[in-house]
Amino acid sequence: MAFIASRRNKNKNDKNEKPGLPVLRFFAFVGKTVIAWVDNMGAAAVFLWLALWQIFRRKQFAKTVTQIYYIGARSITIIMLVSLFTGMVLGLQAHHALTKFGAAGAVGSLVALSLIMELGPVLTAIMITARAGSAIAAEIGIQRISEQIDALHTMRINPMRYIVSPKISAAIISFPLLTAVFDLVGILGGYISSVLLLGLNPGVYWHSAKVYVEMADITNGFIKSIVFAVIVATVCCYQGYFAHMRRDSHGAQAVGLATTSAVVISCVLILVSDYVVTSLLL
Repeated sequence: MAFIASRRNKNKNDKNEKPGLPVLRFFAFVGKTVIAWVDNMGAAAVFLWLALWQIFRRKQFAKTVTQIYYIGARSITIIMLVSLFTGMVLGLQAHHALTKFGAAGAVGSLVALSLIMELGPVLTAIMITARAGSAIAAEIGIQRISEQIDALHTMRINPMRYIVSPKISAAIISFPLLTAVFDLVGILGGYISSVLLLGLNPGVYWHSAKVYVEMADITNGFIKSIVFAVIVATVCCYQGYFAHMRRDSHGAQAVGLATTSAVVISCVLILVSDYVVTSLLL
């Protein structure tokens, strides 16, 4: 009976509720979301600035080389595998589509331009995010919840210089190099599927790729890879560094959620920034 009475009182309160109150609650929710987003963006920008400032300090070379090996060299196998089959699929689809219009000679240029301008930088960044970015977020998150970062503060060692800056500088160096590997192996994959498997003339393939690809296209691809490197390294380090401040969890669960957030946010920002950079460069 008490439950029924409480339900009746609730229904009466709902009827007496002002008509505009749900609308105000909606706008309040939107406002809180936007403010939280702007706050996180500002904090990430300051975080990136402090990390970039520490790059130019002394005793960074050895740690940067170690991170280049971890982020770049250990990712090259998966990058080559993905790029090979991406190029083979592009060559197969391009040959199938262009043959209908009598333009099979443009297969090489289509494969090369697609890889160099778009697929190379984007897929490279996503694969590195999945392999190295998630590990970076988890590593820094564990260091945070196990109070290793607090110990560095106690020993008067700047955690930004010791932990974050080498990872960002290594990412800026590794992303363009891995993008170049992706492009070359992908073009080779297109050659395998269109020339070796489908019988396209090899001279036509390479001539088309050589004639229509310009240096500006290659430069634009490298610019994108550098932008993606800064985004991925900043997001992954930021999520791990502040894993202890998450409101939805704490401890080991916070590290797992921070790692998931780092990968998801990085992939979304890669695609968004790809459109923005493309619109500025074209």
